Amino acid sequence: MHKKLKVAVLMGGNSSEYDISLISGKEVLRNLSDKYIGVPIVVAKDGNEWLNNLLREKPDICFIAMHGLFGEDGKIQGMLDILKIKYTGSGVLASAVGMDKILFRKIMQAEGIVVPKLTSKFPCFVKPHNQGSSVGASIVRSKKDLKKAIKLVKKYSRQVIIEEYLKGTEVTCAVLGNEKPIALPVIEIIPLKGEFFDYVSKYTESGSKEIVPARISQALTREVQDLAIRVYKAVGCRGFGRVDFILKDNKYPIVLEINTIPGLTPMSLVPKAAKTYGLSYSELLDKIIKYSIYE
Repeated sequence: MHKKLKVAVLMGGNSSEYDISLISGKEVLRNLSDKYIGVPIVVAKDGNEWLNNLLREKPDICFIAMHGLFGEDGKIQGMLDILKIKYTGSGVLASAVGMDKILFRKIMQAEGIVVPKLTSKFPCFVKPHNQGSSVGASIVRSKKDLKKAIKLVKKYSRQVIIEEYLKGTEVTCAVLGNEKPIALPVIEIIPLKGEFFDYVSKYTESGSKEIVPARISQALTREVQDLAIRVYKAVGCRGFGRVDFILKDNKYPIVLEINTIPGLTPMSLVPKAAKTYGLSYSELLDKIIKYSIYE
């Protein structure tokens, strides 16, 4: 009889995405197959106690369900590396690159992958350099609004990115695996509560409509999937991730960002793509864990 693996699910953290992380973590615990022993480890905003709790549990692996700063930027990954505890998802460097949108842009450009241009013209898209879930991001159409947008960004980040505002279909593509990753079905996103897939659209039930597979041609689907894998490999991801795109003029994929720890709530995109691919939530989690144990 095989010993059950103990999986410590890390959730919470000192991030603007604390609440979403708790939902992701609870869903992971609820959907782990019975071959695992799931243990919740909540990282409080003040950072107290969680490390002692983790060391006391002596897990075989940590499932990181933390989003944004501290959880998705390489910090927690570095701590676990020092402790020699295995964990799900990307390592320190890939996590840091995925979170730092300025560094991510430079790597994409070096790889010849198209990203939105930086601009000083209106309309433009203003965002922090190091947040997830579109926290602090906004579309700006005038100088007056630009000041407000920069003020909002400064709540979350020292650095501001101002990019061209691209109109087109928003799509996203999840990727699973390590050396030979696969792309899941492409999802089309239609925001219902704003002009883009912002925080409200992502995490309220009627905030957006997701269509999977996306209503695009087979050729464009393959192009998006191939590009998602290229981005994933260029950043050095492992386990799983999700790459977001705008289809400029509804036919040219422009890479927006990569999420190295995508949301795992009931409304999240990766579980929806996995289901269409033929993987249940439990099977998806099982694959993510296996990619981390047998890397």
